[in-house]
Amino acid sequence: MPPRASTAPASDAPFAAASPAPAYGFYPTPQAMGDGIGAEDYRQALEHSNAAARPLSLYVHLPFCQQACYHCTRRPVTTSDTRLTEAYLTRLDREMVLTSRHLDARREVRSLQWGGGTPTFLTLNQMGDLIDRLDARFRLAGDRDREYLIEIDPREADVFTLRHLEALGFNRLSLEVLDLDPEVQRAINRQQGRGLTEQLLDEADRLGFNSVNLNLILGLPRQTLGGFVATLDQVIAMAPSRLSLFQYQHHPERFPHQRQIRPEDLPAPLEVQGMLQAAIERLAAAGYVHLGHDRFVRGDDRLARALVTGRDRHDLVGLGVTAVSRLEDLHVRNPQKLEDYEAALERGELPTAVGHRLSLDDRLRSAAIERLMCDLHLDLAELGAAFGLDAEAHLAGPLARLARAESQGLIACRGAQWRVTPTGRLLIRQLAAAFDAYPAAS
Repeated sequence: MPPRASTAPASDAPFAAASPAPAYGFYPTPQAMGDGIGAEDYRQALEHSNAAARPLSLYVHLPFCQQACYHCTRRPVTTSDTRLTEAYLTRLDREMVLTSRHLDARREVRSLQWGGGTPTFLTLNQMGDLIDRLDARFRLAGDRDREYLIEIDPREADVFTLRHLEALGFNRLSLEVLDLDPEVQRAINRQQGRGLTEQLLDEADRLGFNSVNLNLILGLPRQTLGGFVATLDQVIAMAPSRLSLFQYQHHPERFPHQRQIRPEDLPAPLEVQGMLQAAIERLAAAGYVHLGHDRFVRGDDRLARALVTGRDRHDLVGLGVTAVSRLEDLHVRNPQKLEDYEAALERGELPTAVGHRLSLDDRLRSAAIERLMCDLHLDLAELGAAFGLDAEAHLAGPLARLARAESQGLIACRGAQWRVTPTGRLLIRQLAAAFDAYPAAS
C-alpha cells in the first residue's frame, strides 16, 4: 500500500541542510505509488479520459544502454547486442494494441517522447519500425506545432542519426552532457568529448530542429565549483536553446551501479548550491530565462513564449518497462523488471504494477508545487478559487513549514501571495517539498 500522508511538522533544521528533494516533474512522485491499483483501474481511467478530450501525450521507454554509467537511476539493460531489442519492440507493440483499444481513435498525439536508457541504442531501421507501429496504433500529429522529443547519448549518434530522426518526425532533441570535466566523466564511467556534442548541435541547427536541450547534473563525484563553471561556460558557448540542470541523487541501496561511487568523492551540499548559484547568474547574463523545474531557455525559445499563452493539460500514456502514465485522477507505473513486464503482456493484460488515485488534497498540493516551481510565485486566493475551497486553511501545515523558510530569507509572504526570493531559487525543490504529503516515499 502507498505510504500514509504525513501530518507531522517538518524538522527545524535549516532548508540549506535538508536532504535533496525530488524534482517534482509531477506529484505525487512515483515512489508514493502502491499496490491496490491494477490493470482494470487503468483501463477504466483510459476510457473515462476520452470524455474530457484532452490532448494526448505518449512516452516510450527504451531501457537499453551500451554500458553502465555509475550515476544512473534509470535501471538500464546493459548490452551491446541490438538484436535483443527486437523482442522488446514486439512487447511494446502488444502494449500499444492493448492500450489503444481503450482510447478514442480521434484523439491526436500532440506530444511524443522517447526516453531510456538510450533510445539511440536502436538501429535506424528499428527506429523507423517503432514509429510505424506507433502511427498504426495511435493518431500521431504531423503539423509543425507538435512536440516530438528524443533523448540522445552523443556517444551513440552522428549526423546520419539526426537526419533519420528528422525524417521520422522528431523536432526536439535532448542531449545528455552531464559534465565536461574528464575527472568527473571517469568517476561516473562516461567519457564524452565536447566535440561530440558540438557536432550534433551544428547538425540539428542545419536540419531545422525546433530546439535542442542539454542536460547537466550537479553534485556528481569529483565535481568542483571551478570545474562545473568551466563546463557551464563551454555549454553557454555552444548556445543550446534549452538547458536543464538536475541534481544527482545518491541512493546506492536502490541503484547498484552507484556503489562504484565513493561517498567521499561527492561534493558537499553547500558547494552544490554554489554551482547552482553560479549557473543561475551565468545563464541570466547569457540571455537565458529560468522557467523553474530546473529548466532554462533562451529568450527567443518557443517554450518561453508558450508560457505567456498558458499551459495545455495532457493525458500521458507511458509505454514500456518502468513507464509512468498520468491521467486526471490516476497515476500508474509499469513493472520495473523486464520479465514482469513481459509476463503481464503474455497474459494479455495491461502491464500495470502499482498506482495512486489522486485525492482532492493531492491535486491541490500538486497545483501548489507546480505554481511555486514554475512561476516562483504562489497565489493562494487564485489557487483556492480554482478548487472551490479555502486554500490557506487547507494547506495550513505546508504554509507553516514555508514560514520557517521565510525566516531564512528563502521566500517572502504578503497576504495570500508567496514569492520565492533569489536565494530561495537555489532551494526551490526543498521549498516545494513543504507541500509533499508523502515525504518518506519521496
